[in-house]
Amino acid sequence: MEIIRLDRFIANQTEYSRKEVKMLVKKGLVKVNGVVVSSTDIKIDADKDDVNVNGESICYKKYIYIMLNKPAGYVCSTKDGESPTVLELIPDEIKNVHKGIFPAGRLDKDSEGFVFLTNDGELSHRILSPKKHIPKYYIVKLNKPFEKSYVQQFAEGLVLKSGEQCLSARVDGYENDNNYAFIELYEGKYHQIKRMFASVENHVEYLYRTQLGGLMMNEKLGIGEHLIMLHKDVENLEKSCDFLTAKENSRNFFRHIK
Repeated sequence: MEIIRLDRFIANQTEYSRKEVKMLVKKGLVKVNGVVVSSTDIKIDADKDDVNVNGESICYKKYIYIMLNKPAGYVCSTKDGESPTVLELIPDEIKNVHKGIFPAGRLDKDSEGFVFLTNDGELSHRILSPKKHIPKYYIVKLNKPFEKSYVQQFAEGLVLKSGEQCLSARVDGYENDNNYAFIELYEGKYHQIKRMFASVENHVEYLYRTQLGGLMMNEKLGIGEHLIMLHKDVENLEKSCDFLTAKENSRNFFRHIK
């Protein structure tokens, strides 16, 4: 039995906002078990009750997919004990209905940007598998100006100061923003981007993830905010993206950084 408010259930499972759900209820366009409802705050059993909106039956989806604009200070874990986790940014109402939500992948505690959360273990395994080669894109603020020599060094596969070998990665600077770089990675070693720039004698002051695969962070999502994703949008996670297109799109996120 999964009990949840009607407006939250509909908003989670459709494109309607909670405000739009309220308007639909006022118009008599929402039914629960065949009966027109007059309030959005009634509780339903998501597993059993039949919810119909504007003539369309809303089926309870087993899995949930969440786009989170992670703030600094949160760790990508379900438990930590010392620091707050990204799950604490997700309302209890969602976690109570969709059990087992976890971050699919990690982003450093002091980094910000796109974190993908789900309770779909199979999808998570696919997108995190090295065989799938799902790219991740980041804006990086550097302590010293970006140097063109980095492009070839990153492409050849940097050797970290620890001796670890990195896969080939793409990186480029921004015109008129000499201390910023844009990077595409296909792997995720511990603090990898920081260590990569350290190996070329530079220091990462700030890092923001803009995109996973072909799925870009929603530009309107503020730091700390989340968005329930439609299943059709999640498919873009497993699609490729042109590096230059991803870089151009990244400019939309400089408001989070400067």
